[in-house]
Amino acid sequence: MADADQTRLLALIELPAMLVEADQVTFANGAALALLGGHIVGENVRIALRAPDAVALIARPDGGHARISGLSVPGSIWDMTCHVLDGGTRLVTLQDMSVQVSVARSHADFVANASHELRTPLAAILGYVETLADAKAGEDRQTRERFLGIIRREAQRMQALVEDLMSLSRIEAIKHESPSDPVDIVAVAREIANEIGEIAAVTVTSNCDRAIVGGDRNQLAQVIRNLVDNAIKYGKPDGDVAISIEASETGWLLLNVRDEGEGIAPEHLPRLTERFYRADASRSRALGGTGLGLAIVKHIVERHRGRIDISSRQGRGTTVSIMLPLQKTT
Repeated sequence: MADADQTRLLALIELPAMLVEADQVTFANGAALALLGGHIVGENVRIALRAPDAVALIARPDGGHARISGLSVPGSIWDMTCHVLDGGTRLVTLQDMSVQVSVARSHADFVANASHELRTPLAAILGYVETLADAKAGEDRQTRERFLGIIRREAQRMQALVEDLMSLSRIEAIKHESPSDPVDIVAVAREIANEIGEIAAVTVTSNCDRAIVGGDRNQLAQVIRNLVDNAIKYGKPDGDVAISIEASETGWLLLNVRDEGEGIAPEHLPRLTERFYRADASRSRALGGTGLGLAIVKHIVERHRGRIDISSRQGRGTTVSIMLPLQKTT
């Protein structure tokens, strides 16, 4: 049986830990009981763990280390270590790696997606440059102007993507720093509406003259500008873009940006703020979208302790709602 000193020590550690003797769990600390259930003590290890890879590791003569999937909930990933103690007792410890693995996979996917998004316009630029290098194509003025126009558009697409990548990187680098400068969202929204007025009709309505939130003015302006740009791109041609601002007595500000476009199918809505996710990839690229606009919005809103919600009805348009805490006045 496990001695008292061993069990007292294991009870103090935060990692799930168990002692296994003769294929039976003889002790489990609080973390292991919370993870696997109080019933595991006294159970056969096969019933307690219900994970063939974990059982196989414990059965090894010299113990060892393995990565186990789905031990607690589907999709969870655990690093499991088995040490053989005096008398053949097995000390089993578990470390949850789910978050680290998820982050690593997310970073790998991000790099792969960014590389793909940059490679596509770069391939077009190189192809048209090589064609222009041909004497016959270069001498044809109409062909040369058409190809140069395509090269310019693809280069601008790359530039926009690089700028969004850098913006996202800067936001993530300071995401744990809560900004607190007073920012009047009504003034910012009206300023952006005036800037864009020559391109599209943007209206601003508000239930107050000023709505002050604690934040970073440049980033909050970027949120509104990104949402208005999206509404113009995907809204109805010549349709209105409406910004509404409501300061509530509960201490929250609600900002809505609504377009009159075709709307978005319900299955796409939960993923729209993911990096590089597009409901209509070909249309987005044709309109110059980088696939990062809403991801940037989400990161900025979360840095400002706010929330984002997207609602849409096909054929009726889309509304993006941002909730931000109002700054308390003294």
